[in-house]
Amino acid sequence: MRDLDPPDFGSRDQGNDRPAPCRGGRTGAAERERDGTSGDARDVPMRHLDLPRGPDRERVPVRNRAYELNGRQSRTLATVGAFRVVSARDLREHLDRPADPRAGDLRHLRESGLIRTTPLDGHRDRVVALTETGRNLLETRRSGGQEPRQAFYAGVRKPRELEHDVQIYRAYLRAAERLTDRGARLRRVVLDYELKSDYQRFLQEGNRSRADSDGHSDREAHEIAAWAFAHELPYFDEQVHFPDLRIEYEDLDERSRHEDIEVTTVHYRGAHAAAAARSGFSRYSSVSARISARGGGGRGGGRRHDSRLAEELLL
Repeated sequence: MRDLDPPDFGSRDQGNDRPAPCRGGRTGAAERERDGTSGDARDVPMRHLDLPRGPDRERVPVRNRAYELNGRQSRTLATVGAFRVVSARDLREHLDRPADPRAGDLRHLRESGLIRTTPLDGHRDRVVALTETGRNLLETRRSGGQEPRQAFYAGVRKPRELEHDVQIYRAYLRAAERLTDRGARLRRVVLDYELKSDYQRFLQEGNRSRADSDGHSDREAHEIAAWAFAHELPYFDEQVHFPDLRIEYEDLDERSRHEDIEVTTVHYRGAHAAAAARSGFSRYSSVSARISARGGGGRGGGRRHDSRLAEELLL
């Protein structure tokens, strides 16, 4: 067991002006240019987006309108879209300062109609989410026909779960640092919304052509178990269990793998807490800040076990 220091959001160069060097020593400049990233884990949602990367604002035409964006603002849009909601304090501005919802990049994006900020109850913080206009900008500026594509979201779906949901991006940063330290190349982030949407399509496949369908799935338990196995998700207690976040990456041997992460809070008790522990997901706690990595194999091999402790992370 090793101690994992809490994420230091201010000690590294995190601006687009000077991209952070790629860890692991394997991904070169040509690869990063093809991906459209700097090699920084925070740029992963930017892959295959035709958006400005530099410090100066550039004109970005979208249908019958144009926006002025620089690299930091592009990164903010892609990050917020990929994680649905992100704390303003976790986003970075010029000279690596925490973003201020009232000024700078966030103010520019809000006045451009691309983001919306919402107070986080009980905290001196605001949550940032895309507007539909912001999401449409990202969808319009995709480059290439890569699959699977990074999903982007708009709006706040579950206001009562904001305190939990803003932790997902923080858990990502912590896990991404560990993965890239050992040479992984991060490819995409997948939220539970996407996994559950795929699951619902599977459940409802037999109802699509039935006018008399009552919406109940006719899938048998063994079919559901097989679907879960194919998607490398745990199936127990007669249900599929979904992580809050899946990080897709390639290991040093260029095998496709993923790590599944569950963000737990002080409210995880009883059966809920037991299911979270049994799932085998890496667990990130916003109270104890404990993350025990039991990475989700992917197609390249079996599961691993690694445990790390971090200091308490408080909002």
